[in-house]
Amino acid sequence: MVPVTPAQTPDGHSAVPCTLDRRLGPYGEVVLRRRGAAPAEPGTGGPAQPVEPVVYEIIANGCFLMDTSDGRSERLLVDAALAALPAGRPRPAVLIGGLGVGFSLARAADRPRWGRIVVVEREEAVIDWHRTGPLSAVSADALADPRTEILHTDLVAHLRTGAGQNTYDALCLDIDNGPDWTVTEDNGSLYSPTGLAACRDRLTPGGVLAVWSAQPSPAFEEALRNAGFTGVHTEEIPVVRGVPDVVHLARKGA
Repeated sequence: MVPVTPAQTPDGHSAVPCTLDRRLGPYGEVVLRRRGAAPAEPGTGGPAQPVEPVVYEIIANGCFLMDTSDGRSERLLVDAALAALPAGRPRPAVLIGGLGVGFSLARAADRPRWGRIVVVEREEAVIDWHRTGPLSAVSADALADPRTEILHTDLVAHLRTGAGQNTYDALCLDIDNGPDWTVTEDNGSLYSPTGLAACRDRLTPGGVLAVWSAQPSPAFEEALRNAGFTGVHTEEIPVVRGVPDVVHLARKGA
């Protein structure tokens, strides 16, 4: 996780963010902030368009999680999983772990090949920001898609309950800054042998597990192989500063 101060944003901008909402929940504090000037209200004499691009960002317990400045890696999370599925599989079901700023959901809804699209999000505030708040600009069409279902629950708990009864062709997981960089301590169990076994049990034969990370993790690749996954590999997305974002991919045996 990346600590963020008002004077420095994760992409190097110096604009002071404006806090739009702040909530305390069972997992701590979550905050929605806006960077960039919002357009002026009609009749006030201000600019009708933002002076600079408006970027929304989500902060959890004082640490930066994600923002709307660049959704390439979140879109790749979904596209790479779809591409890794057998070509003849009709209407595959996908579980997206973490609603975030909505890029992965929007991408899935934009792809007609996907069948059922289930999103698991544990923070009620994040769901609200999409349904009635400013993040609806990203996700409104996807939320209205009849294939979409939003589940307000913890991802780790969801994966470990009902395994084998409600399976998916792909799991696209983005709830942390990576397997080695979790948002809360409890999330670490997702990347453990028992957590990966739960992911495998939730997949149909030949199904794909895709995990987003802010940095490559050779140790996690090895953990995937040890958990019985095949075709383990990583796709990288260059970023402005630092190491690339990555998507770890693995397949359950047929």
